[in-house]
Formats: sequence, C-alpha cells, structure tokens
Amino acid sequence: MLPTAKIGPYTLPNPLIVAPMAGVTDRPFRQLCRRMGAGLAVSEMVIADSKLWHTRKSRTRLDHQGEPEPRSVQIAGGDPDMLADAARQNAECGAQIIDINMGCPAKKVCNKAAGSALMKDEKLVQQILQAVVAAVDIPVTLKMRTGWDQNYRNAPVIARMAEDAGIQAIAVHGRTRTDKYNGDAEYDTIAEVKASVGIPVFANGDITTPEKARQVLAYTGADGLLIGRGAQGRPWIFREILHYLETGTHLAAPPLDEVEQILMEHLAGLHSFYGEKMGVRIARKHVGWYLQAHDESKKFRTRFNGVETPMEQKDLIEQYFAGLRNGEVFAA
Repeated sequence: MLPTAKIGPYTLPNPLIVAPMAGVTDRPFRQLCRRMGAGLAVSEMVIADSKLWHTRKSRTRLDHQGEPEPRSVQIAGGDPDMLADAARQNAECGAQIIDINMGCPAKKVCNKAAGSALMKDEKLVQQILQAVVAAVDIPVTLKMRTGWDQNYRNAPVIARMAEDAGIQAIAVHGRTRTDKYNGDAEYDTIAEVKASVGIPVFANGDITTPEKARQVLAYTGADGLLIGRGAQGRPWIFREILHYLETGTHLAAPPLDEVEQILMEHLAGLHSFYGEKMGVRIARKHVGWYLQAHDESKKFRTRFNGVETPMEQKDLIEQYFAGLRNGEVFAA
C-alpha cells in the first residue's frame, strides 16, 4: 500500500518526487516525469540573489508555464534576508511550494556557504529557516544531506530545528557533503530523522529500482521518495516503481517504439523551450542517458554530439532506432 504524501495543504497524487537536479530538472524534464507517473517535480535550484535573475539560465529556471500543480521551486543561498526575498518573489511568480537547498554538494555552491555547506553552521540554518517561513504564506520544505562529513551527521538536529521553524516537509539524501555521490547511500540517518519529527520525511539517494524503492520506504519509514539520477534517461522509472509498490509485480519495460516516442517528445520539448542552439546542446546529455544501455561503444553519441540542428538530431534518432529494430549496430 502506498503511503500518503502531503506537503502543507497539498496531498500529492503519489509519494514519488523528482529530486531537484541543476542542469537536469528543467521544465521539459519535470513535465515529462509528471506524465510518467511522478507525484511532484521540484525545479532546478534558483540562486537567491535576484539581481542575477536576468540571465538566460535563471529566466528558464523561473518558467513554470503549463506545469501541473503544485509547483515546487528550490532556492539556494546563504543569506537569510536574500533567501526570504527570493521566496517571496518566486511565490509571486507562481511557486506554490518553496524548497530550501541544503543538500547540493557542488564545490561552487558550498564555497559560497550555500547548499550542504550550511549544515556546518546550525545557527545560520535556524535563521534561514525562520526567515523563509516567515516570508511566505505557502509551504516551505527543506532538502539536506545527512551532515557535513561522516563524523558530523547532524541531520536529525536540523530536522527538529526545521519542524520548530514551521518547515512543512524534509527530504534527506543519504550521504554527507564530503561523500558527494561516492559510495552507497545510507538510510540509518534518514530513519533517525523520520523518528525525530512529526512532519513528512522523504528519502533520497540510490533509488534506481522498484525493489530498492520498497526497501527504502520500509527501512526508513519515510513518507515518500525523491528520485534523481535514477530518472536520467529513464523517466518511466516512476510508473515502474508505482506499479511495483501497488501490486508487488514488475511492469514490463517500455518497448523500443515507446522509448523512441518518449525521447523524441523530450527532444522537441528541449528545442522548443530553449531555442534551437541551446536546445541542441542541452539535448546531448539527455540522449546520452537514454541510450547508455544500447550504445555501449558510445559511437552513436559521438556522432550525435557533432550535429548542430534540431532536424539533424531528430533524423539521427530515427535512424538509430530503425537500426535497433533491424538488429543493426550503429557504425560511426
């Protein structure tokens, strides 16, 4: 039986959430994952300093047109007043949930005392949580790691602080900042966080199969799951996990024709959203993820990465899948 996932006044269709990933969870990807079964999709992080929002990157990250509700926007920064202001402005732009980033391990983020670096300064964390919650009348959530390093796992402490500040839900990635994405995620700390607070807790990290999803839910007692890298090139993972959690049986893998259809839909969305030049460039990494199970030699990806127009990309994908259906191996 699926757990019921709630964030403030919102009851999610199901407890599977697309984790925010910089450079990945743009609007086309979020919309695609929602159609593939995700109950919520969180935006890429938006930098808190609104003076930087005039850039093309920031403008695309602030675009939520046509997205299903509720719309969740992640903000990142280290200054309480600036984060509060960013929360207000995003709410005015249509955000219905504000998520605070204290989970990103990237050096360029942590060097600015943001992301998971904030977990080293619990006093600052408290100030940020209180400032953002006070700034808006929509739910505020928190995404964090288990701690700064394996000797300093303070996620349970911060979770209690968050609940006291009025945070409506917490997501925990089962690694510390110094772990980055190395090794295996651990779920003991997530279970401890869940036992420490009364608000919903979502588990994150290494959830790549339906079996793993069920194991993590059972082990941690979490109210739901955030799925990030497991959805790269596999947006149908959400419906596969849902089916398994509901029935205990595996949904058949998508047939080749459907994979092609989904990929072509994703390509068209990227070209339309970003424009031809940027859309072509961003499509390259997504195509690499979709085809990594088929294109082990990477010959096709090498050729695909060399074309410069949307039409060339579409033609190559059609040729590639026609070859797969005929049992051919792509030759560069």
